[in-house]
Formats: sequence, C-alpha cells, structure tokens
Amino acid sequence: MSGEVNTDTSSASAAAPSAAPADAQTAGIVPQRTAPLSVALGVVSGLKNAVLPAAFVIFSSSSNYAILIALGLAALIFAVSFALGYIRWRKLTYTVGVEDIRVESGLVSRTARSVPFERIQDVSLEQKLLPRLFGLVSVKFETGAGGGEDLSLSFLTEDEGERLRQVVRERRAAETAPVAVDGASEAVTAQVTPQEESAEALFTMGPRRIFIFGLFSFSLAVVAVLFGLTQQFEFLLPFDLWDFEAWEERLIGQSDALSSLGRSAQIVGGVIAVLSLIILGIATGLIRTALREWDFLLEKTPRGFRRRRGLLTKTDVVMPVHRVQGIKIGTRFIRYRFGWHGLKFISLAQDAGASNHDVAPFAQLDEIAPIVEASGFHLPSEDAEWHRAAKKYRFDGALIDGGVFLLISIPVAIFAPPYFVLIPLVLAAVFAFAALYSWQFKRHALDESQLMSVSGLFSPSSMIANRVKLHSVEISQGPIARKRGYASLDFGLAGGSFSISGVPLERAREVRAAVLETIVSKDFSELESA
Repeated sequence: MSGEVNTDTSSASAAAPSAAPADAQTAGIVPQRTAPLSVALGVVSGLKNAVLPAAFVIFSSSSNYAILIALGLAALIFAVSFALGYIRWRKLTYTVGVEDIRVESGLVSRTARSVPFERIQDVSLEQKLLPRLFGLVSVKFETGAGGGEDLSLSFLTEDEGERLRQVVRERRAAETAPVAVDGASEAVTAQVTPQEESAEALFTMGPRRIFIFGLFSFSLAVVAVLFGLTQQFEFLLPFDLWDFEAWEERLIGQSDALSSLGRSAQIVGGVIAVLSLIILGIATGLIRTALREWDFLLEKTPRGFRRRRGLLTKTDVVMPVHRVQGIKIGTRFIRYRFGWHGLKFISLAQDAGASNHDVAPFAQLDEIAPIVEASGFHLPSEDAEWHRAAKKYRFDGALIDGGVFLLISIPVAIFAPPYFVLIPLVLAAVFAFAALYSWQFKRHALDESQLMSVSGLFSPSSMIANRVKLHSVEISQGPIARKRGYASLDFGLAGGSFSISGVPLERAREVRAAVLETIVSKDFSELESA
C-alpha cells in the first residue's frame, strides 16, 4: 500500500471552491497554492507552441498581411495558454497536514492525492534553466514507489521548497511522548527539530575532472539533432533538402574542384573533414558532460546520500542508505584502459528518468571503494571464490555467434561478387573467437552477505546485490540449455534486474538454495522500509 488516495468528484462539485481536508480544517491549516510566477513560467514555456504556426503562416502565405496574421495567431495562442495556465494554477492546491501532504488539482474532474509523512523518504529539489531564472524549483516527494507514482509540485519558490523539505524531515523525526494533562496521561506529538546535519564529502568532480570526463564522452548526437531540425524546419531552407539530383550536381562539382588540386590537396581535405568531425564529437561530449555534472558533489549525511550537480539544471537528491538495493560498476572500452569507472546505486526511485542513481560517474576504483563501503556493500576480496559459466555454454555461444554470419555468407556468395563473401566469414571467425575468449571474464561469486557478478571482455561491468534484499530466485532453461545441462539464474531485485547466465545446473541449484536460505532466515519487519 502506498498510502496515497485518489478521488474524483463530479463536474458540478468541481465548480465549487476547493475545500480543505477535514484534518486540515480542524488543525486550522489553509491549503496553499504554488508560486504565482509559475503561471508566467508556463506561458513562456508554451510560447514554443506558437512559433511553428506563426512561421508556417509567414512562409506559406502570399498575402501582404501574412506577418500581421502570424502575430495575431501567436497572440491568440499566448492568451489561451495564459488563461489555461491561470486556471490550472488556481485549481491546484497543496496542504501540509499533521500526518500527510495533500495535493488537489483539476477543473472538471477533481483529483486529490495524499501521501503520509511516514511514506516520504525525502524531498528532492530540481531547477531547470528557465525556473532558475524565475527563482523557482520543482519539489519531488520521494516515496520509493518510483516513476510517476512520486508526488511532485511545480513550481515553488526556493525558500518554500527548502521549508517543505525541512518540514518533512521534522515530521519524520517527530517523537510521541506521554505527558500529564490535568492529572490524565495523554499522548502528544513532540516535534523534534533535527540538528544541523553534518555531511561527509565522499566524491567530488571539479572542472578538471569534468573536462577529462567530457573528453571520454565523445558523441555525435549534435549531428542527429541538426538532422532532426532540418526535417522540422525544411520549409525555411533556401533549397530542397531531398533533391538528390541537385546534391549529386553539387558533389560532382566539388569532386572536380578537388581533383584539380592534386592528390595531396585531396588527402589534406579528407584529413580536415575527419578532424572536424572529431572536434565536433569532442565538443558535444564536453558540453553535455559540463551541463549535467557541473559542481558534482556526493555527501554522506545522517539522512543518507546527498548528490548535487548541474549547470543549467541543478538537482539536489537525497537517498537513504537502506534504499540502496544493489550497486553497478561499469566502464567503457577506452575508459577502462585508463582506469576510469562509473558507480551507480540500484533503488526503487528514478534518477532523472534513469532506473539507477549515478553516484560516481567518472572515478578510479580507489575512489569508488569508500562509497561502496558507506552504502553497506563491499568490493570483492582477493580470496573470493569465483565460478565461471559452463564450458558447454562457452562452446554453444561461439557456435551461435559465428553461425549467424556463416548463414549470411550463403546468400552473399550467391548474389555478390566472390570476394565479398570474405566479409561475413571474417566476422564469423571474430565473433566466435570473442565468445570463446570472453568466457573467462564471465564469472560470479557468493559470500556470506553478497552475490557478485562480473562480465565483459573489452569493458567489464560488475554487479553486487545484498543477499537479504533479494526477493526471489528462479532457475530458467531454454531448449539448448536444458539439453546441455546449464541454466540462467534470475534474481528478484527491487528497482532493477539481476541475472547470471550459463551457470552449470548443479551450481545454479547451490546458489539458489544458499540465497533462499538467507531470504527466509531474515524477518523483513526488522529491516528499514525500502
């Protein structure tokens, strides 16, 4: 049970003024609205809806009054956006009650959501560029449900966002103590205000680290964005983007011009083109990394892990330690050669749409180890007992990976020039060899408290789960695996997935028995709420 309540009233009742909840009325608490500036923010954000219609009118109409018509259309869209935004703002209220936070919204169909304080893990604040200019924040009440189930308010002033976060923490820290009133013993709630939290910095990324991270984040995403923009605004271009004959004439003309310059000039031109593409990819990676990771700071506080980052969009997220269900350590091909890895926490909550929380996106292993220890896990020890996948699984994988390209080589040999058949044959050999060689890097280990898995040849990744926090264990076998005597282990993990493939059947049964014994031996009521 999430503790949330959804109610819908009829359209007739929705026209009446919103009444405060009964508990709020008795406590004298008045529902509040979000910041009035959020109406203006919504209008500014909605102006983009008027750009395309106005541009279409200007460039498609032959009338002398095209600009006036476009301005009138934009003004109409602006007025409608303002009216709808104002109505939504008037009809959205939130109430900080004694036991919960209640949000009511809707014009025709009223909806009320109530989240008890005991279900709120913490409050996250987010500031995108435009709200930041207005001094506004989005407030998200983390309940552990994840995704769209978390309660959020957009937009509040920065002071109000901080006040709400402090109120939630105080209510969760409230203690009930019996006191004597006129000789009778009554239970009253004493608000205990937590002391100023002491924070221990676990991981930071300054400008130099972010610059190095950006160099390793080569991306040509800007090319795809530009291509998408040309499709959207094709009518603004002075030429037909899809006129292939015109493009062919242009390319032939450029080719003739290059040919007249000689082979050296052609080589120089090709090198310049490649370097331009590389520079564009590096610049894109640097910009994206700086925008996302600027002023990255991970702290350990009494409330849990607190992560702050962002240049244009600033985020402030707190995740209690007990919500960490598992950890993932990953890297990439080039980063791995320089010792760089990334650490993520697996939890029920989402991190900007992602399923896992980045807590050390670009770090060395000696920087990751203290974070792992602080989360209640530990990296594999040198004497860990590792087990590899079944040798039959290794052979079957190589046969399947190489066999796909061998099948492709048959039609290539029939319909393509003779030497073209070498391409799928070489790929078949490469993939088969990779499957055989990577087998030794795919392994797992089980100790008293953790289950660990490592895989990957060129960019190895590790996953560690707490045996107590696993929910289930399943042994699955396909037709080939059943015939060959190996299986896949699938573990139920809140907020993520954990599976180990190609495990010998006897070993799979041993792991399942050991993990199930750990699960059933622990009373989950003794664990903190996840």
